[in-house]
Amino acid sequence: MTTETTGDTSAQRPETAAASPWAIELVGINKRFGAVHANKDIDLKVKRGTVHGIVGENGAGKSTLMSILYGFYTADSGEIRVNGVPHAITDSRHALALGIGMVHQHFMLVENFSVLENIILGAEDSRLLGTSLARARGELKRLAAEYSLDVDPDAIVEDISVGLQQRVEILKALYRGADILILDEPTGVLTPAEADHLFRVLKTLRDQGKTIILITHKLREIMAITDTVSVMRQGVMVATLETKATSPEQLAELMVGRRVLLRVEKGPAHPGKTMLEVENLVVNDDLKVRRVKSVSLSVRGGEIVGIAGVAGNGQSELLEAISGMRAPVSGAVRVNGNPVSFHGDAGAARLRQAGLAHVPEDRHRMGLVVNFEEWENAILGYQDDPAYGSGPFLSLGAARKEAKERIEKFDIRPANPRLKTASFSGGNQQKIVLAREMERNPDVLIVGQPTRGVDIGAIEFIHNQIVKMRDAGKAILLVSVELDEIRSLSDRILVMFDGQIVGEADPATATEGELGLMMAGIEKKEPAQ
Repeated sequence: MTTETTGDTSAQRPETAAASPWAIELVGINKRFGAVHANKDIDLKVKRGTVHGIVGENGAGKSTLMSILYGFYTADSGEIRVNGVPHAITDSRHALALGIGMVHQHFMLVENFSVLENIILGAEDSRLLGTSLARARGELKRLAAEYSLDVDPDAIVEDISVGLQQRVEILKALYRGADILILDEPTGVLTPAEADHLFRVLKTLRDQGKTIILITHKLREIMAITDTVSVMRQGVMVATLETKATSPEQLAELMVGRRVLLRVEKGPAHPGKTMLEVENLVVNDDLKVRRVKSVSLSVRGGEIVGIAGVAGNGQSELLEAISGMRAPVSGAVRVNGNPVSFHGDAGAARLRQAGLAHVPEDRHRMGLVVNFEEWENAILGYQDDPAYGSGPFLSLGAARKEAKERIEKFDIRPANPRLKTASFSGGNQQKIVLAREMERNPDVLIVGQPTRGVDIGAIEFIHNQIVKMRDAGKAILLVSVELDEIRSLSDRILVMFDGQIVGEADPATATEGELGLMMAGIEKKEPAQ
């Protein structure tokens, strides 16, 4: 990876070809990684002063293409033209000198530095750091006001929200003089409110002459913000369309190569006995701050109960406590009427034995060991099951055979249980976790953010699997920041605000406005009797 060590490069920028309306032209771009042909003869034109979307499933080659444009990779063949002029972009410093900035999916920030220090890191304009910081502070204030990117310059990055961290990344690019801004899956870690603010910022940037390239697989974002959209599938550019002339259904079919249902198809629920009970649960976070405040809920077999809420209102800590990953301060959890002990470090194991499976919110931090092979992650947490051997001896053959069967059933690609999990796309990593937990035939399934960072084809598959479990009589507790997902999957919706359940709603009748008021803590709605 190259280091961005340039300040405002606009003064050094090469002359543009005045006759060209195109900010970016990619001609015949090819890139291979061993046997994988990631980009195949890609042609792309991006008009200056527009928002241009690039969509495709995970692994379609979108990020590779933009990494070539930004200088992280070098194309095997093809030509890049910036403002009509051909350039061989060698690294990110070269890209920045041409006015190209990039906001990556996983932010490139030093967490224990301040916002201001991150902004100028590698772009200091004086040997005296104090002088450099003073100049940067004034420029940061101007940029923040001009583009509605307010953020405290003295705040420490690890102490601010993910949405504010993203603003810092955008400000970094603008501070370095970017006229062309690439955003890679920018809303994957944002709440709906933060995403809406980002859209407003992007429109402001466009209206002031900046060119935006937006990499995403979320069709709502494409329809809401872009002027033009290009579709990639399996390394090939299959279409470029004006956004106003297309539809989510057409884009989905182009992305996947088949017709995709953009709604969840499910019949009515037939709830049975109560399988999960949570009573007066109180949970603190790692800093001993109370995040869950006497929450009680129940889930019956044959129903999906969704928890809606803005991220950071206690949902994460609630799921961690129910699944045995975090010991509660007080309260009780019962599975099939039996209380579960949280004493010691084996709470999660005891809950698995009691019939509860858990798909965590963060697959990288809590669901997978990405340096393990796929088959190893496929048994993670269940490695002591007699099906995989007895005593200290693990039957590698049995474990790998089962992993191969689940790969086929869940359409995990590549279909190779010996491949390192880090080599799978985000959507396929999520399928690995889902297959591991769902195929244990649990009575209760807890799912956190089931489709975060997942492409549209995998979203359809994951939703169908969750509904199948419900129809098989399982109790499912679902947490998602995607309100559309909560509304379409749930049979009942609970709303959390400030660590409490503040209302219950029927997804068939509740409006988005009604749920939004509860999510903001403005309105409380009692469950129907």
